[in-house]
Amino acid sequence: MPPSHLSIPFGKETLDIQVPCECVTLRMKEMPTLVSSRDEILRALQRPIGSPGLSSILRSKGRPVGQMTVCITVSDITRPVPYKGKMGLLGPLLEIVESAGVARANILILVGNGMHRASTAEERVFMLGPEVVDRYRILDHDCEDASNLVFAVRTAQGTEVYVNRHFLQADCRIVTGLVESHFMAGASGGRKGVCPALVNTRTLERFHGPRFLEHPAATNLVLDGNPCHEEALEVARKIGVDFLVNATLNSQLRMTGVFAGDLVEAHLAAFEVMRASVEVPIQEPFDIVLTHGGYVGRNHYQCAKAAVGAMPAVRDQGMFIIAANNSDAEPVGSLEYRTLLHLFKILGPDRYVSVLNHPDWVFTKDQWQPEVWGRPLRKVGPDGLIYCAPQIRLEDRRILPGLNGYDLLDMNHPFESDKDKATAMVQQAVNYAVSHPRFQETRPTMAFIEEGPYAIPIRK
Repeated sequence: MPPSHLSIPFGKETLDIQVPCECVTLRMKEMPTLVSSRDEILRALQRPIGSPGLSSILRSKGRPVGQMTVCITVSDITRPVPYKGKMGLLGPLLEIVESAGVARANILILVGNGMHRASTAEERVFMLGPEVVDRYRILDHDCEDASNLVFAVRTAQGTEVYVNRHFLQADCRIVTGLVESHFMAGASGGRKGVCPALVNTRTLERFHGPRFLEHPAATNLVLDGNPCHEEALEVARKIGVDFLVNATLNSQLRMTGVFAGDLVEAHLAAFEVMRASVEVPIQEPFDIVLTHGGYVGRNHYQCAKAAVGAMPAVRDQGMFIIAANNSDAEPVGSLEYRTLLHLFKILGPDRYVSVLNHPDWVFTKDQWQPEVWGRPLRKVGPDGLIYCAPQIRLEDRRILPGLNGYDLLDMNHPFESDKDKATAMVQQAVNYAVSHPRFQETRPTMAFIEEGPYAIPIRK
């Protein structure tokens, strides 16, 4: 039978790949987009879930509204939250805050970076739109800036949490974000807009440490018993969030829902809608799974989400193929991440975790993401992962775990663009996997995860 053709997202373009005709496409349940997102946003803000309206909250603070300070947290560039423009989240939210009497000079938009780098001027315009960037004060959270951190709470796990002082000291605290599956915390959004987004390095060390990450419940779509979720929720609750605005998106990153109101109730409502969309039921795992990094996969660091999300779909000692458009200025990640990734490749997943658990080990920024790569690598082995990203520099290719798409290319062949190079990588990876000796006794089964890191295969 003739091969089938797949179109794999690659930035704003697609890669045309031939796969065996038996390849199964796994796709999310399509959710209808909002007919008029501005009307839906206003409706959600005016009829909040489990909470008074925002205007009522502002009036209940016991201070003249004109003197009140409001802090609104937003996600960084790694999350495609629909903030900007006439159909975005921020416009209606800011209108309600100002129409209640809050002075524009008293409104701060705080980018919740967690451990990520600060946003650039260009990224702020891309995320929030020029009309917001030009009119409002915007700051980036820095988890290492002690001058802007204030002790807030001690959690049941013994974590002493310091929080961004601008958020903690604001009269009204508003958290915004996107609710999608999350490979550690179960789901993004909600409480994650405070922890890890706005906390200190030590809290991030606990949140991203082996004690939490190696827990079996610290995975996609699991909230009950998930230590990451429980720690983040405890922090956000004790600090206090006055109002939440979260959105859900479909596979084309178009808005499917807006959920506003109480920190817990509004987030859970969004979570249930998101879960119904992203769960992809499968009967049996496949020998080969092809996926991609999606929007979030701007670098290798972020592409761990795609690998972990695909894990339920691949059988033990099967093979992953990941197509990634690593368009970030640092296509692998930070210097710390690259160093730790090299250590991870030398030691392997289990010995790497042993090093992290050693009492003499000092927590290092980004140590947790190589640890996360250990999950899929334990399942398929070091030769079972093929990573295809044309932007990876020569000096970094040897430190990436698994096989690299460059290893399968004829480097004497000229390529006109990153897209052409990526197409060749992925096509060669498919050919290599289908004919791999580990499948010599049978014709391997294969699946393509159409939405990449956003879809979560679940065995039923």
